[in-house]
Amino acid sequence: PGRKFGVVVVGVGRAGSVRIRDLQSPHPSSAFLNLIGFVSRRTLGSRDEVPQISLEDALSSPEVHVAYICSESSSHEDYIKVLHEEHVELLMEEFAFLQKEVVGKELLKGSLHFTAGPLEEEQFGFPAFSGISRLTWLVCLFGELSLASATLEERKEDQYMKMTVQLETKNKCPLSWIEEKGPGLKRNRYLSFHFKSGSLDSVPNVAVNKNIFLKDQELFVQKLLGQVSEKDLAAERRRILHCLGLAEGIRQLCRP
Repeated sequence: PGRKFGVVVVGVGRAGSVRIRDLQSPHPSSAFLNLIGFVSRRTLGSRDEVPQISLEDALSSPEVHVAYICSESSSHEDYIKVLHEEHVELLMEEFAFLQKEVVGKELLKGSLHFTAGPLEEEQFGFPAFSGISRLTWLVCLFGELSLASATLEERKEDQYMKMTVQLETKNKCPLSWIEEKGPGLKRNRYLSFHFKSGSLDSVPNVAVNKNIFLKDQELFVQKLLGQVSEKDLAAERRRILHCLGLAEGIRQLCRP
């Protein structure tokens, strides 16, 4: 009680800017966090009255206990050991709706197809990693999965990519996961789940996703304060490592 953790935000793009905003908000979780500064490769001086500091100063300062890594994915491993992995897509209203819909239903087959504009692999990693939140949706909804096959179609001159992955549940039900990116493709999810009791082919308009980064911050603070059980931490760790293992298997099949 009364303890504050000194925080730096690494990277001030869209996600980093939201993190800075939330750290300055009156949300209860922010009361345990003290924003020390931000780290950026660009020389910005200050942002929203928050000073810029060097990465070396952030790592050596006794005032800094926590770092929010909000830079491109390829830089994460070089920066710091991970305590908490942000998955704000698991906090979205659409996902909450799907969780309620699949409870108690026996899956026969399903698919999740994600489309978006081009994404630089050098910055954000192989598609199975840059799109791991979709894979995490499938694992959270249907349990641990096994990898059956994976293919990758690329036309680099057109900035087009399509990754098609075939997965199976423990009951051998097929699940396909497709990541498709290219110019003109809008960011969207197309899903189709078929159960013995019926089908789900779309997610209706649900409540607006409000403050999902703040919800994630609240979960993070609970970990810092030791309020998350070892059982829950172990389950989360197992899920994360399972998804990373699947993503690496997909990469190896697509690029032997």
